[in-house]
Amino acid sequence: MATAFPQDGCKQCATPLSFEFTFAFQPIVDFKTQSIWGYEALVRGINQESAWSILSQVNDDNRYAFDQACRVKAITLAAELGLDRILSINFLPNAVYEPAHCIRSTLKAARDVGFPIENIMFEITESELVHDAEHLTNIFNYYQQQGFITALDDFGAGHAGLNLLSKFIPNLMKIDMQLIRDIDSNPTKQVIARGLTGICRELGITVLAEGIETAAEAEFYQQLGVDLMQGYHFARPGFECLPEVNFD
Repeated sequence: MATAFPQDGCKQCATPLSFEFTFAFQPIVDFKTQSIWGYEALVRGINQESAWSILSQVNDDNRYAFDQACRVKAITLAAELGLDRILSINFLPNAVYEPAHCIRSTLKAARDVGFPIENIMFEITESELVHDAEHLTNIFNYYQQQGFITALDDFGAGHAGLNLLSKFIPNLMKIDMQLIRDIDSNPTKQVIARGLTGICRELGITVLAEGIETAAEAEFYQQLGVDLMQGYHFARPGFECLPEVNFD
């Protein structure tokens, strides 16, 4: 049974979760240098159940405990696996009541296992409804000040889009896979992709193309100057392991 940490100063911290979970790790590659840039920690059931089987059990009562436990579990498991690149962790912004307090268990876990703070990236999934954009901005600003990398995931698929981007500038933006699929043969998607990458270039945001499944999709984004990529074309998530990468 996973439990969040009471030192964060919130009663919900000590609320035990009624389910267990673990992680699979999917490589993020630098296509230009043909190297591994990092890994995203993807939640799974302990018997390799889907992410949805776990996330569907998260509610208002256990959201904080789950978010805190996810961070600690991901960092601890990554250290055990010898991960020495960027570790990307998805977090739930609606679970963070105050950035400075809610980051304590993350910092402690990183110190305990010797995982560098500057190698941790926090992703906020754009498809999650953000109730308070100003609060989210405060979270991201604080995380950047602490040395973490910040990323906006699934950009182009969720509730806020460019309005959310106008509130804060993340270090990295992950283009949603629906704008990746078959982009080499879809002129409309190509126009959108050029626009998004152009905006990011002007704002100083690194772009990551996620959901790459074919060599043609990878080649299109490479031509746009996007080096970071993620998807089944390179590797499927490895359950509690760091899978090998295919660059062909």
